[in-house]
Amino acid sequence: MKTAQWVYRFNELDRAEKKAGGFEGARALLGGKGVNLAEMTRIGVPVPPGFTVTTEACNAFLANANQFPESLWDEVLAAMQATEQATGKVFGSSANPLLVSCRSGAKFSMPGMMDTVLNIGLTDETAAGLAALTGDPRYAYDCYRRLVQMFGSVVLDIPDEDFEDILDNWKHKLGFTTDTELTAEHWQAITEEFKAIVKNHKGFDFPQDPYEQLRLSIEAVFRSWNGKRAVDYRNAARIPHDLGTAVNICTMVFGNMGETSATGVTFTRDPAAGERILYGDYLINAQGEDVVAGIRNTLPIAQLQKDLPEAYAEFLAICAKLEAHYQDMQDVEFTIEQGKLWMLQTRTGKRTARAAVKIAVDMANEGLITKEQALLRVTPEQVNVLLHPQFERAAEQQAKAEGRLFCTGVNASPGAAVGQVYFDADTAERMAKEHGQAVIMVRPFTKPDDVHGMLAAKGILTSEGGATSHAAVVARQFGVPCVVGAAAARINLETRTMTAGEKTLKEGDWLSVNGTTGEVFLGQLSSIAPDLEEQTDLLTLLAWADEAAARADVRPGHVGRGLQVWANADYPADARRARAYGAQGIGLCRTEHMFFEQSRLPIVQRMILAESSAERTSALDELLPFQQADFAGLFEAMDGLPVIIRLIDPPLHEFLPSQESLLEEVITMRVKGETDGLADKEKLLASVSALHESNPMMGLRGVRLSILMPEIVEMQVRAIMQAAAEVANKGLTPKPEVMIPLTGHVNELKVIQPRLEAIAAEVMQATGAKFHYKFGTMIEIPRAALTAAEIAGVAEFFSFGTNDLTQMTYGYSRDDAERNFLLKYVEDHILPENPFQTIDQPGVGRLMQMAVEDGRAARPDLEVGICGEHGGDPASVHFCHRIGLNYVSCSPFRVPVARLAAGQAVLQQR
Repeated sequence: MKTAQWVYRFNELDRAEKKAGGFEGARALLGGKGVNLAEMTRIGVPVPPGFTVTTEACNAFLANANQFPESLWDEVLAAMQATEQATGKVFGSSANPLLVSCRSGAKFSMPGMMDTVLNIGLTDETAAGLAALTGDPRYAYDCYRRLVQMFGSVVLDIPDEDFEDILDNWKHKLGFTTDTELTAEHWQAITEEFKAIVKNHKGFDFPQDPYEQLRLSIEAVFRSWNGKRAVDYRNAARIPHDLGTAVNICTMVFGNMGETSATGVTFTRDPAAGERILYGDYLINAQGEDVVAGIRNTLPIAQLQKDLPEAYAEFLAICAKLEAHYQDMQDVEFTIEQGKLWMLQTRTGKRTARAAVKIAVDMANEGLITKEQALLRVTPEQVNVLLHPQFERAAEQQAKAEGRLFCTGVNASPGAAVGQVYFDADTAERMAKEHGQAVIMVRPFTKPDDVHGMLAAKGILTSEGGATSHAAVVARQFGVPCVVGAAAARINLETRTMTAGEKTLKEGDWLSVNGTTGEVFLGQLSSIAPDLEEQTDLLTLLAWADEAAARADVRPGHVGRGLQVWANADYPADARRARAYGAQGIGLCRTEHMFFEQSRLPIVQRMILAESSAERTSALDELLPFQQADFAGLFEAMDGLPVIIRLIDPPLHEFLPSQESLLEEVITMRVKGETDGLADKEKLLASVSALHESNPMMGLRGVRLSILMPEIVEMQVRAIMQAAAEVANKGLTPKPEVMIPLTGHVNELKVIQPRLEAIAAEVMQATGAKFHYKFGTMIEIPRAALTAAEIAGVAEFFSFGTNDLTQMTYGYSRDDAERNFLLKYVEDHILPENPFQTIDQPGVGRLMQMAVEDGRAARPDLEVGICGEHGGDPASVHFCHRIGLNYVSCSPFRVPVARLAAGQAVLQQR
């Protein structure tokens, strides 16, 4: 017994909606193209009669060894009879032939990824009949040769070049440059040669049964769902592979019937800039593929007003109607057949990031959509694109054509950078600062003591590392375009060269790094640098996002405010940039980065190597003014907003030369008999060796270091509080929050936090300043999350360090995992996402949710946020909103992205 309806005519949308549960269900059933043809029919837009074979039929066909499901062909035949009745034409008749197109149409637009066949129904007999009926044999045989060519390449898998070669030979022989110069006789002869190609390739004649043409064409479109380009496109666009494509059979209308006929493609707004103007082109006396294929020079759509003014006026009205109906910019295809306008497609138009923002804001201001709808029209990825310099597409295409693509890697930090290559941080900084060069710093991988070179660089390239490696994290923090893990690039630090394939560049050569795509080019590519202050539409949209986020539920810690976006910032300049980008606080200031500055590192090393507490305290006293000045700058930049400062976190060996390099130096000096400075080197090596740990990431760091060497964090807290007092006495409002990292047991806080609180009280009493401060901790060890109720009894706020929490929950070493197996895990769907890029909600996320709930049960006003790399990931932002966090914190350059994501999270949860 028949249980499914496989075919719906364009005037049966109500029936499809009833079966599928509404318009969106009908979109899944009929595909985007089919549902829009049916919707245009329903609202009175002129659409040629036709029908849609459903996506369910496609999936049934593919599941049944490429065989039509039962009754499908009978439904197609019945729908063809209805189409004949609607048009007054007969499929296969030579007296008044009906011709149809067969086009794909999945639920989500996949332009050009699947197959189309036009002019189905033409045979030797019907082509002659069409020539007699229209009195235009040139038009008839032009249509016939197009069918043979398209059917041959799409349905029969004959190389299209075989047909094009014949066409080119004819034009060359006749001295013609365009197809329009060919006459009816020429087209008739060419058609015969095309049919001979079919016979030679396939061993049978071109089908003369119109229904066989139709059946084979439908099968070909179904099969094209699993074609390589369609699969690759779906992978890139993250479109599910089980949706299937619908097939649309539509009555052919012809734009190649003379000077009163035309065909074109138009956007109802400019898809590049978003301006409210028609944007498209057309051709007189042509068929649709001529416009798309670019085989003739097209005309701008505005010219149609002069060529065919009545059709143009109707077209303008229909475009306005469609945009108002769908409440979005439309991409439409049309044909004018002897003065009569027909609409062949409408769909939501693809657009650039810039256009997406402008169109959303303009439509909201026009009253076509609401502000909330406008917010949901723009993706966080599009905002990200707008914030970073980008190479001009034409420049990249030209560079590829010239063979200048050098290597590819992980697109770790978006944006475009052009500079001269240098292979170490010191040289990179010197060439940038002393010589004013634009620098690309190239390293096998980066370390914390490379930060000064990274800050001086316009772009960064490493041959090792993943998306959350040191280079990637720092690059994103400072908005430096970065490509990591470019395995094809072989870096030779001795010869100061880098080789990929047969291309080699030396230090000082120019390189262009595209951190958005992960591509690296030889030479200099031109780029476009955006300015946020000039992007008024984006600023408007982000203000709406803030309004939406602020309307979220009232949360502990921030009375009356919803999810906020803060920034990770280590220096006053970062804080000012973050505030300019809309950050409502600093969620992470990493004090250790300040220690790596060239003027401070020797003092830090002297402090680490001190042999007595007095010697260590003396070095710390030298550091205190530096730290105090840094913190005062942050408080001034963030006047009235919270600033969370993390006390020293990394193990001390990171501030010293590597054990391997020191050992090599000592051995070399011994072998050469060099004694000058040898004793100092040996002493330093002994100290570094004493600090060596098998697993330093889980060793003496964070709160453990604070307990064993409390002088360090005591100095830091004194600097923080003295800076806050200094700023408060200027009439500003500092809001310091001191964060103790890596707590695993509440007793650790009970040991160190009272000592630090005493220093804070001492400074306030000594200075007479009045300001509010907090002490809290990072939750980055699973045990801390599991015992959050105990920890909240001491800590006044929690901040999730999701990078380390993910490492310790999974038992992964982040860099090792990304280098060795994690990317394959994601590719093979062992893991759904890279957990260092998007929060693992069932695992890491569950720990976070437990910590929030248990922590607030113990301390109802507990402030909770996130300061790991996940703070700028839109999916993670949505999760943080759902579990009730007060804020997410990310790099300054990700703040606008997170602001949009926060607003969208509130709207979508509603």
